[in-house]
Parts: sequence; structure tokens; C-alpha cells
Amino acid sequence: MQKDSSIYVAGHTGMVGSALVRLLKKKGYINIITRSREDLDLLDQKAVQEFFATQNPEYVFMAAGKQGGIYANTTYRADFIYENTMMQANVIHQSFLSEVRKLLFFACSCIYPKICTQPMREEDILGGHLEPTNEPFALAKLTGMKMCEAYNRQYGTDFMSLIPTNIYGPTTRYANMNSLVVPSLIRRIHKAKETGSSKVELWGSGKPSRDFLFVDDLAKASLFLMEEYGGTVGLNIGTGKEYSIAELAGTIKKVIGFEGEIYYNSTYPDGVDHKLQDTSKINSLGWSAKTDLESGIKQTYKNYLDLLKQGHLSAI
Repeated sequence: MQKDSSIYVAGHTGMVGSALVRLLKKKGYINIITRSREDLDLLDQKAVQEFFATQNPEYVFMAAGKQGGIYANTTYRADFIYENTMMQANVIHQSFLSEVRKLLFFACSCIYPKICTQPMREEDILGGHLEPTNEPFALAKLTGMKMCEAYNRQYGTDFMSLIPTNIYGPTTRYANMNSLVVPSLIRRIHKAKETGSSKVELWGSGKPSRDFLFVDDLAKASLFLMEEYGGTVGLNIGTGKEYSIAELAGTIKKVIGFEGEIYYNSTYPDGVDHKLQDTSKINSLGWSAKTDLESGIKQTYKNYLDLLKQGHLSAI
């Protein structure tokens, strides 16, 4: 990419999209195209067609999508599969018609089978049944990734896809019922500290382990691939390290300065015991994550406090 190349970041207000915009600006890219949902509804095929025809982007980062935690995934199943599938299809197809040079699509680790070898390799995709709670979202992401692969094979496009692990960082969503695990724990433990509670109850045993990737590291990996590589479809991205939910909660507790007890209510289910992706392929290309968990949590918590001060979140 050239510094004056036209680059469209779909979903620029979200956690991944905003990290991409920050990085692109820092690196000196001057022609970054963004649109709010009010200005461009990616569900509207005609509107997306007109946007690509008038803006003619050379590079596309497809970071837009409907996301949420377990509650959202189990409650809004139709919304998750419809909205994600339609947005992806519109952007990928119009990128082909507009002869976009490169596109990078973001999938999700939920596309892996519920029962899968650990660490999960790219070759394991479609090797078994999906986790039922987020199956609609996973199917949509699989469709987007396979669309990239199909267009590359049939039309010779250069559409790549990344499979990120659990992402966290600034501008994440802190809604009570729709947030992911890191923002959910930050909000709950912060509330306990501010209200003087002696205990925070978390569901499950705290034993399941996950990989947690700081969003700015994901942005750096995305730009690295867009600048240096092509034709890469379905590439794992993560730190390659596992942390139990108890270790994650302990780190957040330390950063926030909460001195009470973390209580695990094991009457609630844990979910999959281990979920770690094999990152050897992207590591072999010369990229690896740089932000350790505590440093990433500190930056995320600072952003949370800033949002509170600015009145963008309810007090506690």
C-alpha cells in the first residue's frame, strides 16, 4: 500500500476498526475512508454498490459486524446470522466488482468445532459441530471466510481473512448483557470497588482457559499482512498463550485495585475447557503479539475510566 492509497475501514467505530484507523494514521496513511451506519447501511445492497462506485477504494478492511457475548448470541440468533452474512456478502462482492486490490476479512475463533484438538489449527475448521450458543454467528463468519476463498479461486482476487482469538482493548463494548468477558469483568469488578462490596460473584469454576489478544496487536498484524502478503485465507491470530478465567479475573482485580474476594459459582456451566489457537503460521511470517495481558488490561481500564469521565457510560 502507498501512503496515499484509498483505504476503506468498514466498522471504524468498533473496537477493531478504531484500532485500525489509529494505526493507519500513525503510519502516515492519508486517504482513509470511513462511514457511520447512518451514512452507509451495509445491509443495503444498493447503498453499498453506490458507495464502492463513487469512492472506489483500493484496499478494504472488513471489520464491521454484529457482535456480543453469550446472552446476545443466544437471544438474537436470527439477527446475528442475517446481519453479519448480509454485510459481509455486500462488501466482499462489491470489492470484487470494484476491483479492490486487497481485502482483509475478520472471522472469529468460534468458527472452530466445539470439540477440537488443542491448540486449534487452521486445518481443523469444519471438522466437527460448532458450539451451539454462538452457532449462528460462527456460521456467518465461516461464510465470509469461504466467500473470500471462493472469489480468490474463481476470480483471482486477493481477499484475505484472519481468525482472531478473544480480542479486548479500548472502545470495547461495556453493556451489561452484551459485552465480552474482559469488559464484563472490568465493569463488574470496578463496580464492586466503587460500592465497597467485599465479593464479586462470577459464573462457573474459573478454570476454563482462553487466549486474550490486545486489539492494537491485531491491528498491527492486519496492516502487516495487508502490506506484505497476499492470498492468505483463514490465518489464526493470537498470543499463543492460555490464561484461565481465574487468572484473567485476578489480573483485572490487581489493575483495578479491588481488595475483595472473587467468588466462583460453579453451579453455572463453564463452557469449553480449553480454547487455544495455533499461531505458528503467522509467527513464521514474522509477526508475533507484543502486549502482555497486564499491560493490555491497564490500557483497557484507562479507556473505561476515560469513558466514565466523559459521560459515555453509566457511573457504575
